Amino acid sequence: MIKAILTDIEGTITRISFVKEVLFPYAAKQLATFMRLNENKPHVAEQIAAVKAIINEPDADIENVISVLLKWIEEDKKITPLKQIQGLIWQTGYEHGDFKGHLYADAFEFLQAQHAQGTALYVYSSGSVRAQQLLFKYSDYGDIRPLFNDFFDTKVGAKQEQAAYNTIVNQLPFSANEILFLSDVAGELDAAKAAGLNTLHLIRDGQAHSAHPYVHDFSTVKLEQFA
Repeated sequence: MIKAILTDIEGTITRISFVKEVLFPYAAKQLATFMRLNENKPHVAEQIAAVKAIINEPDADIENVISVLLKWIEEDKKITPLKQIQGLIWQTGYEHGDFKGHLYADAFEFLQAQHAQGTALYVYSSGSVRAQQLLFKYSDYGDIRPLFNDFFDTKVGAKQEQAAYNTIVNQLPFSANEILFLSDVAGELDAAKAAGLNTLHLIRDGQAHSAHPYVHDFSTVKLEQFA
C-alpha cells in the first residue's frame, strides 16, 4: 500500500517552460549584480566557496565565479551551489511579484486530494529546497507548503543515482515499497526503482515511453494500482 508520495517538480507538477523560460532567464539576468552585492554575506559566501572548490580555483575572484555560474546556467547543470544561488535570486522575484510559481491544475488537485486522504507528500528536485518552498509559497494556488511533509534537493545526491533515493528512504518513516516516486525523467525513475520505490512516469510533453507505469496527467492516477 502506498503511504507516501515523493514527487519531482519540473515537467511533473509544473510546466518545463516555467523553469526554462521564466526562472532560469530571471536568475541569469540578476546573477552578476546579486553576487557582487552579496558576496560577503555568509549564505552567499558559502556557495562561492563551494564553486571555487568544484572548479579547483581557491583564489578565483568574484568575476570568475560569476562567469562559471552563468556558464552552468547556460548548460543547465544540476550543481548544488548554483541551485542554492538561483534560489536566493528567485526569492526576490517571488517577493516582488515578478512571477508566481506555476503548477498544473491536475497536479494541484491530485496533491490536495492525497493530502486530504492522509498520504504523506514529499518533494525531491534538483532545485534547492529554498527554491522549492518559494515556488509553493507563491504558487498559482496561494501558499501550498502545508501540503508537504518535507523537501529534498541534490544535497542528498544526484537524481539519477540510486544512492540518493536510499538516503531519502532512510530519512522517512516508510519502507521503500510504501513510497511512490513521480517524475518525467526515465533515468530518475530507474534509480528510484533500483532503490525499491514504486514509480510513475509523467509523460506531458511527448517524451518517449519507458518501462515504468505512465500517465499523461494526474486525473487517472489511482494509488491502488501500486498495492
